[in-house]
Amino acid sequence: MLQSCSIEQAVDDVLARLPQHIHMGMPLGLGKPNRFANALYRRVAQLPERQLTIYTALSLGRPSLGDGLQKRFLEPFVERVFGDYPELDFLADLHRDSLPANIRVQQFFLQPGSLLHSAPAQQDYVSSNYSHAARDINAAGLNLVAQLVARDSQQPGRLSLSCNPDITLDLLPMIAKRRAAGETIVLLGQVHSDLPYMPGDSEIDAADFDLLIDEEERSTLFSTPNMPVGVQDHCIGLHASTLVRDGGTLQIGIGSMGDALTAALLARQADNQGYRALLADLQVEHWQALIDREGGVEPFAQGLYGCSEMFVNGLLALADAGIVRRQVYPTIALQQQAYAGTLDPASAAGGVSIYGGFFLGPSSFYQRLRELPRDKLASFNMTAISHINELYGDEALKRLQRRDARFINSAFTMTLMGAAVSDQLQDGRVLSGVGGQYNFVAQAHALEDARSVLILRSWRESAGEVSSNIVWEYGHCTIPRHLRDIVITEYGIADLRGKTDAKVIEALLSISDSRFQPGLLEQAQKAGKLPKDFRLDPRFTDNSPQRLQRIQARHRHLFPEYPLGSDFSDEERDLLRALNWLKSKFKLSEILELGKAAFDAPEPEAFAAHLERMGLEQPDGLREELYQRFLLAGLQATAPSLS
Repeated sequence: MLQSCSIEQAVDDVLARLPQHIHMGMPLGLGKPNRFANALYRRVAQLPERQLTIYTALSLGRPSLGDGLQKRFLEPFVERVFGDYPELDFLADLHRDSLPANIRVQQFFLQPGSLLHSAPAQQDYVSSNYSHAARDINAAGLNLVAQLVARDSQQPGRLSLSCNPDITLDLLPMIAKRRAAGETIVLLGQVHSDLPYMPGDSEIDAADFDLLIDEEERSTLFSTPNMPVGVQDHCIGLHASTLVRDGGTLQIGIGSMGDALTAALLARQADNQGYRALLADLQVEHWQALIDREGGVEPFAQGLYGCSEMFVNGLLALADAGIVRRQVYPTIALQQQAYAGTLDPASAAGGVSIYGGFFLGPSSFYQRLRELPRDKLASFNMTAISHINELYGDEALKRLQRRDARFINSAFTMTLMGAAVSDQLQDGRVLSGVGGQYNFVAQAHALEDARSVLILRSWRESAGEVSSNIVWEYGHCTIPRHLRDIVITEYGIADLRGKTDAKVIEALLSISDSRFQPGLLEQAQKAGKLPKDFRLDPRFTDNSPQRLQRIQARHRHLFPEYPLGSDFSDEERDLLRALNWLKSKFKLSEILELGKAAFDAPEPEAFAAHLERMGLEQPDGLREELYQRFLLAGLQATAPSLS
């Protein structure tokens, strides 16, 4: 029976109902009831006779402020964007390696790169496919589910799982079965006033909850501000956009490369002439046969269907632009009628253009969802992750709906023989997690006309050192090479499916940065995987950042810095460019250039508003004077009118 209570009463009730060991599951990302989680965490920490294991993923916290100029930039921004977002106490203790002895936290996906140095987070990470998380959590003895929900005044007695039906909907039948066998399992909900009420599969009866916290959560929702998209990512997105087939199915991941793909698809639709001129400059004719066979460069006449574990901001932008608009229907008969053009208009009203498992994004994304009319919102169905990430269960219908699917996901390293690395470093430390990447790669091979597209930057820079992200070997892989398919970098497209090792190596060398091609080629020849007389086609030996920058300069309007909008002010966007430039110069090879730039920096009056934003308009002491000179040098070097 549903009971309404305060947070502290809910903690009392949970402790009274459940056995000594509480196994609490919370959604990944946005849907955690942080204040309740903190209250239970603090209470159990004071009860050494009790135990608490928390099962979750993607526990979100404010970014680290750092120090120096970075702190001066981030502190006001973080305060403005994250406001009174309640931090998770257990996350802070994970960072400090100071969890109480009677509490453990098991996650199957980590906020990327945030817990590399946390021993308890690394030791209690669970490597599971996203679609297996409900199964594994249930088997571990889950006896408490705690989740934020949304309420609609027009739907009394109903609640929406909103941002996170993903695992909860998969858990509910498992929980029902265990309850029927006599087990006690508590479902707790708390309404967040700003969560969009998502209709469809994510709607459940309020009576399905045992406890509903009577205080609506009104704190700031955690958001992921759009970050700038650089030349590298834009070129990746442009190449990927040519493989998206009109009338097909699209899945996109989060991050700047996903934003770049969205920008390219928007340009393909709205500025097709300019888009095609840019593609010609990028010399995509090298892969024209593949593009003609698998994708296209024309505007979208039929539109796309979005089927993505994460309903990202980019998918909403594509829906607003009329690109994601192909609707799918809940039965084979209706879906076949839709393809035949004989669907009755009354039945067509129930179509869905986007299926998502969870969402997370900038605050403007949440606001847009809250403002959409109900009939439009109904075409976005938040549902169980098993529906999206797997084919089993209604397989015949899913195969019919997911025609020409393009599953586009990112990796950070690729071996020269086609294995992808997306979640873990060579030494075993986990950056993030497998999530649903393997699910989508497997689907791409199982569906007749689908392709897996893995996107990555061909090179990276760290601590002043530039290295290749395409390597001969790596101590770990997320996607084994026998599942290799399509790989894209900023330099082009490698079609690896069904190819020999020698052809795979050649294709990946062709989209590698030319600074690293000779060394990679030598390693492949030394291993006997390429003939000793092999020479790379000269067309691919000028893969350089400088060439891409020249192309950008000729098509600047198709390289928007923030294609999906920005939470940064004009001054902050300038400052971010300047800080990134400064970061690139703090290496031995360029320290003289930085010193000269600081010496030649303009007078403070030229950037008065920027200095005021950083608290450097009146520097106090030598350190602040240096900060001011360096910042002025960076602002001058990256000013749009001078770039």
